[in-house]
Amino acid sequence: MSDSQLVRPLPVSGFPEWLPEIRRVEQKWLDLVRAGFERYGFCSVETPSVEPLSVLTAKGDTSNEVYALRRIQEDADDPSDSRIGLHFDLTVPFARYTAQHFNELVFPFKRYQIQRVWRGERAQEGRFREFTQCDIDVINVDRLPLHFDAELPRMVHEVMTALDLPAWTLGVNNRKVLQGFYEGLGIDDPLSVIRAVDKLDKTGPEGVAAILSGELGLPARTVDSCLALARLRGAGAGVVDEVKGLGVTSDLLDEGLAELAYVMDSLDDLPAGSVVADLSIARGLDYYTGTVYEGKFTDWPDYGSICSGGRYENLTGSFIRRALPGVGMSIGLTRVFAKLLAEGLLETGPKCPSQVLVAVPRDDLRREAGATAAALRARGMNVELYHQADKVAKQLRYASRKGIPFVWFPPLEEGGNHEVKNLATGGQGPADPASWLP
Repeated sequence: MSDSQLVRPLPVSGFPEWLPEIRRVEQKWLDLVRAGFERYGFCSVETPSVEPLSVLTAKGDTSNEVYALRRIQEDADDPSDSRIGLHFDLTVPFARYTAQHFNELVFPFKRYQIQRVWRGERAQEGRFREFTQCDIDVINVDRLPLHFDAELPRMVHEVMTALDLPAWTLGVNNRKVLQGFYEGLGIDDPLSVIRAVDKLDKTGPEGVAAILSGELGLPARTVDSCLALARLRGAGAGVVDEVKGLGVTSDLLDEGLAELAYVMDSLDDLPAGSVVADLSIARGLDYYTGTVYEGKFTDWPDYGSICSGGRYENLTGSFIRRALPGVGMSIGLTRVFAKLLAEGLLETGPKCPSQVLVAVPRDDLRREAGATAAALRARGMNVELYHQADKVAKQLRYASRKGIPFVWFPPLEEGGNHEVKNLATGGQGPADPASWLP
């Protein structure tokens, strides 16, 4: 093949891939996340990577983010492929899954889901087109106890603490507080204001004020009140009194403040400052109806949220005629992982999981070397058999480059001893495959 025929190997923007030593760290993270979720009794489910486009667009305006799928050679007699797309999150597929398996599930249904998702947006720092989400949700028939609104952030806090991340803060708010406050101000379309306030991190107070006054036509005094609410933060339920001090009243506002106080009181034993009531958090998706969450790194406030979620009352309403309220949170694992990698904060290990490399000094020793590798694997070790008879120095260099700590030499002569070399210390001595431990 000529050079002109070669395809230059380049990654596709927004689709991350890691070297083996980095992927090993990511897999350890996934194991920690999975174990943390299961400690609270959550069970794993997995849904297909694709869903019907009708499902993906059932809740909220997401059509611009969905990757639709089609075959290069489409079958004119089978149009089904033209109606599917890659899921852009795991919440909507979960709603479809719950409705489909309603009669087979035990409620409250507590599930976690760790999968890749795809979003057709411009790739930039912290935003990917393909990434891994770690979702937890609880869904119940008719009524979901508020207890779960506090349990989920506690779980996420424990899981992310286990990952040993740089300082981060989880902000908590309640959509009823926002909607009730805006209704108390006499705003006819509170959801449009919620969507505007959700842009606070991107556009700042001036940008939000311009939307509220310009696009939505709100008077200056009302705009000031909306921004005053968004500025309130507190480490505990005391922020409720600050909201009341703004002088706006409504029944929905009182209900939301009571729920927010309950969640904050339930989490007051967590380390100081790790969970705060943040009245700027809106979460623009329309399906959120109560508690909402958003976690961010303390030292990188402009970086996107690293975990988020909230309560919803009728996410399954497009699929089943039953009231199935739920609450969920998602850890943006790829976003967190990529940031720590970029900042040089990930401690990587060896390039492979092998603990031992069994050397093959001569062709006539391959059978003995293979039997030794099998014996060590049977005792639970990760063992690699060198691929050909070669110079010992070359095999040692191979082990060193891959980070394999021990090299095993089968007996060079009949009746001789097995020997193991420790590459860290340089020491070498006799060993028995039936009893040796790394």
